[in-house]
Amino acid sequence: MGSRSSAYLYASAVVCLVLSWRSGPVLGGDIVHHDDVAPKRPGCENNFVLVKVPTWVDGVEDIEYVGVGARFGPTLESKEKHANHTRIIIADPPDCCNMPKNKLKGEVLLVHRGNCSFTTKANIAQCAGATAILIINNHTELFKMVCEANETDVSIEIPSVMLPQDAGASLEQLITSSTVSVQLYSPQRPLVDVAEVFLWLMAVGTILCASYWSAHSSREAAIELDKLLKDGSDDLVQTQGVGISGVLEISTMSAVLFVVVASCFLIMLYKLMSYWFIEVLVVLFCIGGIEGLQTCLVALLSCFRWFGRAGQSFIELPLVGAVSYLTLAVSPFCIAFAVVWAVFRTVSFAWIGQDILGIALIVTVLQIVRIPNLKVGTVLLSCAFLYDIFWVFVSKRWFHESVMIVVARGDRSGEDGIPMLLKIPRMFDPWGGYSIIGFGDIILPGLVVVFSLRYDWLEKKTIKEGYFLWAMIAYGLGLLVTYVALNLMDGHGQPALLYIVPFTLGTFLTLGKQRGDLKRLWTRGEPERPCPHVQLHPPQ
Repeated sequence: MGSRSSAYLYASAVVCLVLSWRSGPVLGGDIVHHDDVAPKRPGCENNFVLVKVPTWVDGVEDIEYVGVGARFGPTLESKEKHANHTRIIIADPPDCCNMPKNKLKGEVLLVHRGNCSFTTKANIAQCAGATAILIINNHTELFKMVCEANETDVSIEIPSVMLPQDAGASLEQLITSSTVSVQLYSPQRPLVDVAEVFLWLMAVGTILCASYWSAHSSREAAIELDKLLKDGSDDLVQTQGVGISGVLEISTMSAVLFVVVASCFLIMLYKLMSYWFIEVLVVLFCIGGIEGLQTCLVALLSCFRWFGRAGQSFIELPLVGAVSYLTLAVSPFCIAFAVVWAVFRTVSFAWIGQDILGIALIVTVLQIVRIPNLKVGTVLLSCAFLYDIFWVFVSKRWFHESVMIVVARGDRSGEDGIPMLLKIPRMFDPWGGYSIIGFGDIILPGLVVVFSLRYDWLEKKTIKEGYFLWAMIAYGLGLLVTYVALNLMDGHGQPALLYIVPFTLGTFLTLGKQRGDLKRLWTRGEPERPCPHVQLHPPQ
């Protein structure tokens, strides 16, 4: 990092941090639209569940569709082996608001939405002899089917499932030319998936690595300052002007403004979300990922004697400044890695490349961007806490859907979410999908955790006497509680910082108050040094 100009470092840090947070601190997500939920009552009290609808065309297994079960009707089978193969036919009339002309002998009836209530369609299909009813939505989304407000006694004994418009059109086309049969079953998701465990380890491990790197850099910077002071070197004035390690400090005002800018950027993402906009985000993510991967590789390789000399030999380049030969050597690999990921990002294993680039980017940002004291950390996390709650929950009142969840899932973009996320495929979930976490859920609390270890090392505190261990445990517990809440909320997206911030910040503030260090942590953020007039960071 020392081979680059300070201006370039600052610009890179700002761009990386903006890109990382606006991805949205959301875990999970529900593919079903958030319609008004009618109150449960007898005969209309089912939970909304996703339903698998595999098809067989002329006895050959074909496409599997996904629908959503209704509030009414019996509970669907959860095991595929217990679900019956049943022939499906198109209703006549298609809306099934009148008794169908079809002569039914236990078939599944495919009907169109509209012209009468869902329960009316189900009752008519049941009376006609159907064993189940599939209702085709008039939109590409799924819709939660509820009972009418004036219906008090609902008695429907056949399953009712809604399919999206495109799935219904495909089924209709198949039925007109072939014999089609279906199964209806709703497998249950496991309470805990291995993917969530690995994602938790990734988030905690990333902050752990970034913390030790940052603390080591700060300690080396402090030692260097002491040497310069003892030698009376003129370089001391220059290093104090830019910061020994070329870091970017966040002030209280910039912490508040950052939330405002992030909110504006989130609205822009929400309004402009499309395929071309996702492509732009992919390019920006690749640029940040290349920078992060390059920085991490150079730092890692510099630890080895064979690469040490290349890391300390520099060449002057236009616009960039002094760049080490080691940096030039690893740059082609980093660029090629990011380009290959961008080209093949839709394949099943592309998440590995995305996570590698993302982790490298996060570690680099936590190394470059720092909070000078606990006051700035408190303001930043408090604003982020409110930002999370507003854009996940409160935004529904104005936009009729959660802006944060829509952006994180990449709705209306034609692709599977935006790239600024760490994700792992759910390994034992019959519904598949990914467990995800936004970069901001790691970077923002990570700034406080990194600060705690940096403080402990400069203060020469042991692991038990310091703050880092407790801050790390608090972050891990906060993230764990987030996953628990996610499962309790039946997969609905949850703002992670809603749980992480109280754990992390609350632990730090409480512990600092009990130990009598809160005032110094709040104002100075660094211990008293042997030479008080020399500071690791420029004064506020």
